[in-house]
Parts: sequence; C-alpha cells; structure tokens
Amino acid sequence: MKRRRVAVLFGGRSAEHEISCLSARSVIDALDPDRTEVVPIGISRDGRWHRLSGPPALPAETGRMPEVTDGGTTVELAGEAGSSELVAADGSREPIDVVFPVLHGPFGEDGTVQGLMELAGVPYVGAGVLGSAVGMDKDVQKRLFLQARLPVGPFETVNEKEWGDDPESVEASAEALGYPLFTKPANLGSSVGVSKVNGAAELAAGLGDAFRYARFAVVEKAAEGAREIECAVLGNDEPVASVAGEIVPDGHDFYDYEAKYLDEHGARLLIPADLKPEVLEDVQRLAVTAFRTIRCAGMARVDFFLLGEDELWLNELNTVPGFTSISMYPKLWEASGLAYGDLVQRLLDLAIERHEAERKSTGVPELGG
Repeated sequence: MKRRRVAVLFGGRSAEHEISCLSARSVIDALDPDRTEVVPIGISRDGRWHRLSGPPALPAETGRMPEVTDGGTTVELAGEAGSSELVAADGSREPIDVVFPVLHGPFGEDGTVQGLMELAGVPYVGAGVLGSAVGMDKDVQKRLFLQARLPVGPFETVNEKEWGDDPESVEASAEALGYPLFTKPANLGSSVGVSKVNGAAELAAGLGDAFRYARFAVVEKAAEGAREIECAVLGNDEPVASVAGEIVPDGHDFYDYEAKYLDEHGARLLIPADLKPEVLEDVQRLAVTAFRTIRCAGMARVDFFLLGEDELWLNELNTVPGFTSISMYPKLWEASGLAYGDLVQRLLDLAIERHEAERKSTGVPELGG
C-alpha cells in the first residue's frame, strides 16, 4: 500500500504556539512510518511556513518549551486548487496527500487555516471552516448550545469597548451572575488568559487579562464544588463518544495553564471517571449532540461540569484538543480501546473520507477530471 504523505502543521501565531509544538511532536511520533511519510511544517510566530527536517524538540531535550524559529525551507501551498503540493521559495514542489493541522487557537483552530485548505482542495484532519470557527468562539458556541437546549451554565459576554465605555453596566451583570466567576478570552484555549474572579475588586484585572488576547471576553459563573468531566468524540456523519474522564486539580485553584502543561503533578486524570451509568450515558449523548450542533467533524473534546449527583453543565467543545502524551483526548480513546497510533490513523482516514464526500456533493471534479 502506498504510504501517505502527511503534512503536520504546528506552531502558529497564537498564544498557544508552544502547546501546538508539543502536540505535534506526539502526533509525529505516533505516525506509522510504514504507512505514512511525515512532512513537518512549522509555522513561526510571524506566520511563515517552514519545511523542517524533523519534529519539534521536547522540553526534556532542550530545557525549554518548544517554538518554531526561522529554519528549514520556506514553503506555501500551491495556488492551483487540487494540486496538493507545497511550493518552496526556489520553485520546487513537494506533493502531499493530507494535512494534519495541530494548531491551537487563532490562525489555526478558528477556521482560517481550514479555509486555506478548502481553497487549495487539500484533505485535512478535523472540523471544517464553520465548525472550527464556532468551536473557537466560546460566546457563539454557547448560544448555539442553548438554542439546541443543551445545559449551559450562566454566562455573559463583554466587548472590550463596552467595558471601557460603561464599566458599571458590566459590573452589574457580573454581580447578577454571582461571584466567584471566571473571565476568559472568547477565542482562545489552553486556559491562556483565564482568571478566577472571587469578588468585584478582582473583575477589572480578570477582564484586563482576557482582553490581552481577544476583543471579547466571556464571564462565567463558577461551578463551585463541581467535578470536571471530559468526553472525546470521533467521527464525521456518525460520531461516537469515548468513555468519560475526570480532571482533579492538585495544588491549583483550577485547571490552569501551569497545571495543564508545566506542573507534572498539577492535576490527576481519572480515566474512566467514576460516574453512575446514567450520568455517563448523559455525558456521551450530550457530547455527540454538541458535536453535531456546531457541525464538527473528525474530532472534538467536550468538557462538562458535574454538580451534585447528576446535574451537568456543558462548558465548551474543543475542535483541536491537546495531543500531548498527557492530554485527555488520546487517553480517553486509549481507555476506550483505541490506541494512540490507531487514533491518528483513524483521523487521517476521516479527513480523506470527508474530503471525498464533500467533493462529490459539490460536484468538484477530481484532479485531472
């Protein structure tokens, strides 16, 4: 069987640049060399694409978080739709079969790169333009979940200009939600820019931190005493849910950036989560419904809060979940009987399957057809 040439995109312009590099390293290491030929593409912080000779180095190898710097050959996607080639600065071309964008945050997870792939006619892993854009925007996502009658916790969304022009109104809305609250950028992940606000005196600092990364901030009522439950979804038109897992922060007020990526003892991942069968069934049903609601594809991790014995709040859906060796998404599928390497191959299969289905539905001819 012909080996697939898989372009793995990582790095990028968002504040989650380093996490993307970590995730990409795990994906590249998991790809079967007998079935795939990896084409590592690192995107620097200024947006340049670099064809690299190998995967990003891990902190254990360098003593620091990885990042993409100028190196390798500068490349871009060919402008002819359906050519599925990378073009280097010297004009040379390199064919690719499928793209795996392991990009977190804006300019990668938000539909921008997905739109580029659509224009180029290249199969790619994960959600399409619409699903990616909605999955990145926590405000719009929550509104669609509410319309689908999914259980979402109380929240408000604040525009940076609104906060500057009428802070009293924003403070009143926060007071109505009730403290403690969480403030977070509307379009970022990995807990970047997230603050726990315990009272009115901390609101300005929390919003200020969120506005460093986005023009809109989401203000959410804290689910005090709740358990953090996560579920993985895999598929296109017939998505399926994994077993559920639970995150228990250890030594941290909440599951923040440090607990996720810097402190190896920052949290315990309990997989599978100790849930009543009916609660697990609800988690899996709601996860798949959320996936379908925003027209997701390929993969997603869906996060919940469990209050008391059986009250669930749907927190958010992530279309490009973390893929590091300690990330919840691959661990959930491993516990469900799908090993990491098989999971990555399945995602590549789903990418090509969706590409072919959409090509046929829109009447776009095959290359040379």
